[in-house]
Amino acid sequence: MYKGTNASAGIGIGKAVIVEEKELVIQRETITDSAAEIQRFKGALETSMEQTRALAEDLATRVGEKEAEILNGHIMLLSDPMMTGEIESMIQKDQVNSEFAIENVCTMYADMFASMGDELMQQRATDMRDIKTRMQKVLMGVESVDIASLPEGTVILAKDLTPSMTAGINPANVTGIVTELGGRTSHSAILARALEIPAVVALGGILEVVKNGDMLVLDGSDGTVLVNPEDAVLAEYQGKRAAFLKEKKELEKYIGKPSITKDGVTVDLVANIGKPEDVDKVLQYDGEGVGLFRTEFLFMDRNAMPTEEEQFEAYRKVAVAMDGKPVIIRTLDIGGDKEIPYMGLEKDENPFLGYRAVRFCLDRKEDVYRPQLRALLRASAFGNIKIMIPLVTCIDEYRAVKALVEEIKAELDEKGMKYNPDVQLGIMVETAAASLIADIFAKEVDFFSIGTNDLTQYTMSVDRGNDKISYLYSTFNPAVLRSIKRIITCAREAGIMVGMCGEAASDPMMIPLLLAFGLNEFSMSPSAILRARKMITEYSTKELQAVADQAMSFATTTEVENYMREFINS
Repeated sequence: MYKGTNASAGIGIGKAVIVEEKELVIQRETITDSAAEIQRFKGALETSMEQTRALAEDLATRVGEKEAEILNGHIMLLSDPMMTGEIESMIQKDQVNSEFAIENVCTMYADMFASMGDELMQQRATDMRDIKTRMQKVLMGVESVDIASLPEGTVILAKDLTPSMTAGINPANVTGIVTELGGRTSHSAILARALEIPAVVALGGILEVVKNGDMLVLDGSDGTVLVNPEDAVLAEYQGKRAAFLKEKKELEKYIGKPSITKDGVTVDLVANIGKPEDVDKVLQYDGEGVGLFRTEFLFMDRNAMPTEEEQFEAYRKVAVAMDGKPVIIRTLDIGGDKEIPYMGLEKDENPFLGYRAVRFCLDRKEDVYRPQLRALLRASAFGNIKIMIPLVTCIDEYRAVKALVEEIKAELDEKGMKYNPDVQLGIMVETAAASLIADIFAKEVDFFSIGTNDLTQYTMSVDRGNDKISYLYSTFNPAVLRSIKRIITCAREAGIMVGMCGEAASDPMMIPLLLAFGLNEFSMSPSAILRARKMITEYSTKELQAVADQAMSFATTTEVENYMREFINS
């Protein structure tokens, strides 16, 4: 038995097919006609864009617009005049071949993205390497592996899968994916989940163990991989696979049902989204609203600031689609860890403790914050929009944003433009500072949303991207649990809504505790909503009080996790 990272739930059983891309050997060659070489590069660039467009269109048809956006992001990278200009400049100045110029420029960008340590930037690094290889293959006449025509009952094994390779997979033939590299938040893992193919990633050395044709069993829920298991073990996992598929089918009966506990406590199960297109999945899985719309994606993968009108249309589209259900939209949350050249952001030595989020926005009121807040207010006339401020650490920041909102309301009144005068303004509680003065915030803000990913990171002083100290990063740490409970208690005492939009909101071991603490709103990936609803309807909050009291009595993360795991399994 081998253990990797669980990337896409489900049981995969099938014959191993090792997918190895031909390694490209890129050599520097001196050219004499730079103009002709630049035209050669442009031809490869256009062909790569056409291939990517075709792949994106196919993915949009088979899976959805949201998933196709990953490949549309590749088209944006290929269209970036800064990158293509640098490649052309290198060809001309250094008199080198296109393959070599692409290798140098794209690798430079990929390394820059990878060095930022942010999950989003790590994905961008992978995307950059993907488009680099695709252009070079076109130039060198190298065919890509035809991943779409793999035989039925295949479990793919690879060093890594690029997003473009994953997008080409036929789920009817591929029962699982195992890779040596990658992570749960990589674009390939996201696509595997969208295609509903079980996947285990970051399983180093597995290619040294497995050969083509070996029987593989993988559990994408816990990251387990078995090679040539005995018949009894194989039968056991076939049973698990049947049970998983049956449970998935049974979850559909929770569509249209209220999210209410056995003792009559109603909560809201809402969704996290990053683009207007994501709202389709929210509706598909019967989400009761949007608990987090991350607006920074509107500002990325482009060469200029989105206009107020562009933002207004994006916010309005989601508000209209949700038809009166709450839509919490977080104002811009970027800093020096994001590569957005037109923003003029300098690289921070420590971007997660630096010039970012509300700090940046309040400093850039005229060109960044006013247009966004004005777009949000105008869109509020079309639905139940709520505005959320990220990374607030003191009441002065909240008051400054509220004053700005009131100014903009007055401007809209003068121009006779419609908006919801009662639009709610809340904060994301994701720092130790905000947690400690949650009682002060609760008297002034309209709602709380707990961001557990950052709250855990800041409370524990742990960079969640650092593998060496990842053992400290757990929402079940007693310090983090106490912080969460305090935030919820302060909100409830003040009579304001308190939600959670971090990954913990959909964690089966955390949901009982959050119900006992009194959380009003659980925001999660759309695909997690129905499973969470099923869990919630099976609990009584009164009965869970004793469970929460016991969990809070432990001194270590391990004790809490073991206790909650035992409770769930029982």
